[in-house]
Amino acid sequence: MKTCNAHLVIVVAAFLLVTNSQEAAAFETLQAGEKLTLDRAIELTLRNHPRAMEMRSAATVAHERVGEARSSLLPQVYSAGEYLRSTDNPIGNTTFLNPGFIPRITGTLHGGSANPSQRFSTTDNFLTGIAVQQFLFDFGKVRGLISERDAEAQAAAAQSKLMDLDLIFEATQRYFALLAAGQKEKVFQKAVQQRTEQLHAAQVKASAALTPEIDVLTAKAALARARTNLLQASNDTAVARVALDNSMAVGPNAPFYEVVDVLTYKPVVGDIQTYFSSAIRQRPDLLTIEANARAAGAQVAEVRSDFYPTVQATAGYSAMGTGLPATNNFNAGVVVTWPIFNGFLTEHQLAEAKAKQNVVRYALADLESRVWLDVKSSYLELQNALQQIHQAEETLASSSGQLELADKRYNAGLGNIIELTEAERFYIDDNAAYVDALYAYSVAKAKLDRATGNSLSTAAR
Repeated sequence: MKTCNAHLVIVVAAFLLVTNSQEAAAFETLQAGEKLTLDRAIELTLRNHPRAMEMRSAATVAHERVGEARSSLLPQVYSAGEYLRSTDNPIGNTTFLNPGFIPRITGTLHGGSANPSQRFSTTDNFLTGIAVQQFLFDFGKVRGLISERDAEAQAAAAQSKLMDLDLIFEATQRYFALLAAGQKEKVFQKAVQQRTEQLHAAQVKASAALTPEIDVLTAKAALARARTNLLQASNDTAVARVALDNSMAVGPNAPFYEVVDVLTYKPVVGDIQTYFSSAIRQRPDLLTIEANARAAGAQVAEVRSDFYPTVQATAGYSAMGTGLPATNNFNAGVVVTWPIFNGFLTEHQLAEAKAKQNVVRYALADLESRVWLDVKSSYLELQNALQQIHQAEETLASSSGQLELADKRYNAGLGNIIELTEAERFYIDDNAAYVDALYAYSVAKAKLDRATGNSLSTAAR
C-alpha cells in the first residue's frame, strides 16, 4: 500500500510540474532595461492579462459545446456487462410496475402454484451486450441545437475580442499616461535647475549689493515651488508605471523598462460616416449580439421540431443466462418517437424562443444607436484635442518669448525678480499644459480606435 501511495504522489507531482511549466510558457514578462514600445505593451497585455485568458477560456468552452452537439449525428455505441449471484424464487401471478432498481423479477407460468416454495440458495446470472443507435431524422431538433451552439461559440469569441478591445485601450491609455508623466517630470526637472541657477545669481548680486534681499527670498520661494511640482510629477510617473505594469500583468516585481514612443499628433483624416461604417463592421459587441440573434433563431427551429417525430435506427446484441455458454440474442430496427401531448410545453417554449428573438432584436437596435454615440463623441473629442494642441503650441511660443524678454530685462537691470519668476511660472505651466494636450489627443485617438474597433486590426498586425 505504501508503494502505491508513493507512486501516486510521484504521478501527481509530475502532473503539477507539467501544468505549471505550460502555464509559465504561456506567461511572458519584460526583460530588464527593455525598450518598451506601445505595440509591445499591447502584446504583453493581451498575452498575460487574466481577463483576456478568462475570456479565451470561455470561448474555448463554447467551442467545445459545438462538438458536443454534433456528437448526436454520429453513431452512439453502448455496452454493458453484469454478473449477479441471486436467488431464483418465483412469485405467483401478479401485476406490478418495475421500480427500476430490482435486478431480476421472475414469475410463474400460467397454471403454476399460487404459493410456490421459497429457497435461499443462489445461482449465477450473467449478462453482456452491446447496442448501437444512429440518428436519422427529427425535423431540425439536433441540427437546430448545433446551429445554436455554433452561434453561441461565435458570440463567445466576439466577447473575447471585446475584452481584448478594452484591454488594448486600457494599455494604450496607461502607456501614454506614463509617457506624459515622464515628460512633465522632465519639465519640472528643468524648472528646478533654472530656479537653482536663478537663486545662485540672486545671492551673488545681493551679496554685492546690486539687488535687494527680496530677490533672494523670491528666488528661494520659486525654487521650493518647483521642487514641490517635481515631487508630484515624480509620484505621478511612479503611479503611471505601476498602472501600466498592472495592464501588462508582468507582476509586482517587474524589471525597469524604458518607454520609447513619443507623444505626438496627426491631422484627423476621414469623416464620421466612414468611422461609423467601420464600427458597424468591426465592433465585437455588435458581432456578439448578431451571433445571439442567430442562436435565438436556431432555438426557435429546435423547439418547433418537437411538434414532429424523431426517427432513429437501433441494433444490438446480448448474451444472458444462469450459466455458460449464455443465450445469444440480436435485434435491429427503427425507433420512431412522437410526443402527442405534453401539457402545452412545446407551445410555451416556442413562444419563449420567439420572445428571446425580439429581445435580441431590440438590443441590437439599441447598441447600434450607442455605437453611433461612441463614434460621434470620440470623433468630436479627437478634433477638439487637436485644436487644443494648436492652441497650446501658440501659448507656449508666446510664454517662451515672454520668458526670454523678462530674463534679458532682469539681467540688464530693467526688470525685477517678480517679473522674471512670473514669466518662468507661465512658461513652465504652459509647457506642462502642452504635454497634457498631447496626452489628451493620444487618449482621444485611442478612444476613437476603440469605438470603431480599429485597434483590434492594428494589434493583429
